[in-house]
Amino acid sequence: MDAMKTLFLNPPSYADFDGGAGSRYQAKREVWSFWYPTWLAYPAGMVPGARLLDAPAHGYSPERTVEEARNYDFIVVHTSTPSLRMDVRTAEAIKAANPSATIAFVGGHPTVLPEETLKLSEAIGIVGRKEFDHSMAEVAAGTDWSRIGGISYRKNGVIHHNPERAQLTSEDLDGLPFATDVYAKNLDYLRYNSPYCQYPYVSFYTGRGCPARCTFCLWPQVTQGHQYRVRSPRNVYEEVATLRSKFPKLKEIFFDDDTFTADPIRARKIAQLIKPLGMTWSTNSRANVDYETLKSLKDSGLRLFVVGYESGNAEILKNIRKGVRLDRARRFTEDCRRLGILIHGTFILGLPGETRETIEESIRFAKEMDCETIQVSLASPYPGTELFEYVTKNGYLAVDPLLDEAGYQKCSVEYPNLSSDEIYRAVERFYRSFYFRPRYVFKAVRKMLSSGEECKRLLKEGLQFISTMRQRRTQADQKAAA
Repeated sequence: MDAMKTLFLNPPSYADFDGGAGSRYQAKREVWSFWYPTWLAYPAGMVPGARLLDAPAHGYSPERTVEEARNYDFIVVHTSTPSLRMDVRTAEAIKAANPSATIAFVGGHPTVLPEETLKLSEAIGIVGRKEFDHSMAEVAAGTDWSRIGGISYRKNGVIHHNPERAQLTSEDLDGLPFATDVYAKNLDYLRYNSPYCQYPYVSFYTGRGCPARCTFCLWPQVTQGHQYRVRSPRNVYEEVATLRSKFPKLKEIFFDDDTFTADPIRARKIAQLIKPLGMTWSTNSRANVDYETLKSLKDSGLRLFVVGYESGNAEILKNIRKGVRLDRARRFTEDCRRLGILIHGTFILGLPGETRETIEESIRFAKEMDCETIQVSLASPYPGTELFEYVTKNGYLAVDPLLDEAGYQKCSVEYPNLSSDEIYRAVERFYRSFYFRPRYVFKAVRKMLSSGEECKRLLKEGLQFISTMRQRRTQADQKAAA
């Protein structure tokens, strides 16, 4: 049987959609950002003739997306808790245009709530749970649904849940197609931007899973697991070696593993292999990497780490089981500074134990770390995480759903002595306290004077940032007046 004509779809999102770290791609942050739909790219590369369509990054309206999707037999839609309502509407419009199409939903939300997801609409025929690469390829190949592990589906009005399929092993990951081959075939890489990467950039995974036990993080708890399964260094090298020919203007690679440095020996080996290629690269890291590993990575082209500090309060870090103490984070940050490794520091407001005082502690800690850039997010308790269980059990869930219909992220938690509005407004205060310091302004001006290109970028991002903060303030004021 021939493979079904298959579309892997990252559907249209709200204008200025900002769902936070647990949303499907793409989520707009404080400045223009589009990350790659990597999870869809792997199965797209496994299905002959399949297409990957990233509607938000490529400016596809809902109407244009439906017009395109109606030509396919099988449509795989990546969804998430914040975007679920709109994604269901998109699926229903596709089904109305092509009643014979089969539509599958994949992602964290349908993994945790497969039956509830299927019951949302008759348009949704299948849910792909956890790692859906092979299950979606098997559906596309015409395999009987009853024999496909890791899916839930509706047949003759009855919902069925097949057994979980085995997690992909490190050897299995080496057998997957290169995500960047799929990008080159289906996507315009010049439409993707990360505020902490040099433009243009390309990102992909060298492994899956994260050994850390952070209570708020969706992916290890729900889809990828806590065992860090990895591609071999040689396999990673082979993909990196092809990038310049695929993406001629490429300036930076981002290894998007949850914690690339979780296996420092392997990280050093990859760095040594790609060093002769002369590529600039960045990645995610915990704030606990030893100095010698840092030096090895820096010598091999590492430019920047994305580091989740989360909070400047020790008790909150214990509450979320971060596993990295403040003193260790300080030593790591100082080591990076000595070696010239830049840091994009991420912080979360509204985690268990948050108070007005701990918010101020985090602001002071961020200024002490003096990262190149920061990101301040609101705690997002997604179904399937320990954080969701905690806030639900204790009555701290303030908002459902997590997004309003305008697309802006709401603060979805509140505590007895700290309202959701206070947490929400603290995000802007955090940013202003960090970026409007004389020390940071002087550093930014110096960078602008050093490069005309850098000057244009910083001015553009600065205006976007100010506009976003103004929108946030307006939204908060409207809520207060309501």
